[in-house]
Amino acid sequence: MSAITLKVKKLNKEAILLSYANPDDAGLDLTAISKRIVRDEDGLISYIEYGTGLAVEIPQGYIGFLYPRSSITKKEIMLKNSVGVIDSGYRGEVMCRFYATSLDMDEKDSNWYPTSDYKVGERVCQLIIIEKPAVNVVESDMLSDTERGDGGFGSTGN
Repeated sequence: MSAITLKVKKLNKEAILLSYANPDDAGLDLTAISKRIVRDEDGLISYIEYGTGLAVEIPQGYIGFLYPRSSITKKEIMLKNSVGVIDSGYRGEVMCRFYATSLDMDEKDSNWYPTSDYKVGERVCQLIIIEKPAVNVVESDMLSDTERGDGGFGSTGN
């Protein structure tokens, strides 16, 4: 498999280029250079946003997927959109938004913070680049039969 070129632009001099922790890793680690707690109109916490200070040029024909790192299991936050999708045409800052799953104080308190979250300077997410398949959508009145059929949630067991 040949390597693709991922152009990366530092939007901030403090930004840290994304990199693989190990040569065989699937995801390129992204490091937070900023952190912001965003509140809704009632003053309740909506999310925590980490900026990376980086913009990327994903080659045409590829997609970037933003996943939480495995270290998320040690934190009390979760990626707000589960998996972020970065299209090849996007040139803005790569940012990660998280929900807090635990609070240390009343969330309306200006000193609110999650019990355990990422700090500026830590790796917060990973970017995985995958080739985008060409998909032709065809409307059909019939779909092929399978053993599972239309069995949905939990139909194959626990």
